[in-house]
Amino acid sequence: MHTILEQTTGTVKATVQKVITGERILQMQSLIRSVEVDQIRRDFVVRIVEGTHPDSPSAPDMIKRFVRFGSSPRGGQAILLSAKVRALADGRFSVSADDIRYVFKAALRHRLILSFEGEAEGITPDQILDGLMEAIPEMGT
Repeated sequence: MHTILEQTTGTVKATVQKVITGERILQMQSLIRSVEVDQIRRDFVVRIVEGTHPDSPSAPDMIKRFVRFGSSPRGGQAILLSAKVRALADGRFSVSADDIRYVFKAALRHRLILSFEGEAEGITPDQILDGLMEAIPEMGT
């Protein structure tokens, strides 16, 4: 803790070593965006994001009871881009439902605003998202 405080609040300037070029970052971004997501997986992400809204007909009871505001479309974007990265890291060029399930909590937990009741009962975003995933079918019905 002392070292962190000294280095971040004192006069010593940190030395930074270049590890990647801007051009390489742009190439990686382009590669990530080229990973395929079929309509079934996109629909799955849409159902997840819509399911975070308490006024949505598809929202599970837990969402309706404990969430005041759900995710914006940016949550869906975060899920898809993160799932694409995971697919690439696994050597695949298409997103699977497992990729979506793996990343969705990290993409959405900070995008939920709990209701007073949710806060009062000590409900966590992860509990809500676990319940949502159980309630949202991978394939549309």
